[in-house]
Amino acid sequence: MPTKKIWIVDDDRGIRFVLERALSAAGFAVRSYSDAESALEALARDERPHALFTDLRMPGQDGHQLLAALQREHPELPVVVMSAYTDLQATVGAFSGGAFDYLPKPFDIDQAVDVAERATAGGGGGDSSSAVADGLVGSTPAMQEVFRTIGRLSRTELGVLITGETGTGKELIAQALHLHSPRAKGSFVALNTAAIAPELLESELFGHEQGAFTGATRRHAGRFEQADGGTLFLDEIGDMPLSLQTRLLRVLAEGEYYRVGGRELLRSDVRVLAATHQDLRGKVERGEFRADLLHRLDVVRIHLPPLRERMADLPALANRFLLDAARSLGIKPKRIAEEALQAFASHRWPGNVRELRNLCTRLAAMAPGNEILAADVRHALASSEPAPATALNWLDALNQWAGGQLDQGRPDLLSSAREQLELSLIELALQRTQGDRQQAARLLGCGRNTLTRKLGPKP
Repeated sequence: MPTKKIWIVDDDRGIRFVLERALSAAGFAVRSYSDAESALEALARDERPHALFTDLRMPGQDGHQLLAALQREHPELPVVVMSAYTDLQATVGAFSGGAFDYLPKPFDIDQAVDVAERATAGGGGGDSSSAVADGLVGSTPAMQEVFRTIGRLSRTELGVLITGETGTGKELIAQALHLHSPRAKGSFVALNTAAIAPELLESELFGHEQGAFTGATRRHAGRFEQADGGTLFLDEIGDMPLSLQTRLLRVLAEGEYYRVGGRELLRSDVRVLAATHQDLRGKVERGEFRADLLHRLDVVRIHLPPLRERMADLPALANRFLLDAARSLGIKPKRIAEEALQAFASHRWPGNVRELRNLCTRLAAMAPGNEILAADVRHALASSEPAPATALNWLDALNQWAGGQLDQGRPDLLSSAREQLELSLIELALQRTQGDRQQAARLLGCGRNTLTRKLGPKP
């Protein structure tokens, strides 16, 4: 079998040297060029590698221009793009130009060899799009893999299941998948299935006709209609009732549905993306989620790690959120002192990226001076926690209140106290879960339907 040839194009002599040694030791025939022009001249002489590695930022023609030229003249040549710029825009931009894969610098040598072996084993270029998603920051390996997956999926309309803890940014991933897809010009419509009462969820998804039920005073277009030609994102899909799971599966399989109370058959031209923080396979085993629906949704899976597992991204995220907050508030951006970053790092971030964003907004508005110090961070974190209270403290307060009510001759004290206590606990749990009723019910040890019933109908 002939030796596979790989060309390296990079103005950094050190990168060329390291890659040459590693790829040569792996059995490849390696040739290096310091600029794109030299590589294109060699290709014009009818010389041809099996794969080509190129940097993005170079004097003269850069990697984007080289990639474009190779796509025009040699579209079958796998091109691996290397760059120290590891944001989503750079990653997706490389894939949109037709790159086979993307290596963020600094990269592991074994990873480079693995990419070289895959590139020379056959197969064409990668997939992506030209739009840029907002709000995604990450240079850790886990986030880089997320960016690469978004790039590879950008020319497809495959179903994607996004998993991860609450607050990790699953909707941002769904938005990026939409923006980097053939449906980018269509609507992106999101629905949190856990935030809608089960009896209203069917109408929210599929719409209803006037008079379909009490209170349906006019026709209502559901989320499938609103997302026609675009993308529908179903967050917390694990909380969808089984009866609705059956109907959703039918829409995904047949592409047709009716509004609630309707007779007009509607066509569904929608890409459905889903997200969950739950173990759906476990729910399938317990009979709480349809296995066939999971197979429809889980064609490709993207897992978002919790913030505590990607702490190297925290400084960039914090700076981004502080800048966003400053723009929103119309104030001068604040710097983060090194001691403040250490205070950030000592926190466990149970609320993940969402908690960090909220904290940065509070710091941007409330921290004195132009620099955020460790004391500012500690104060902001402490103010976001409930004040400590012992059992004796709240029982004393309860006894004092109950005594006053009895003195006034309150006849229904027990039911009134129980109702107020339940509402207080429910409100506190909802605050902790950012309004997620399923999670709030789990924290309180009751069912979601019980919690919804005690809250009463929405105004």
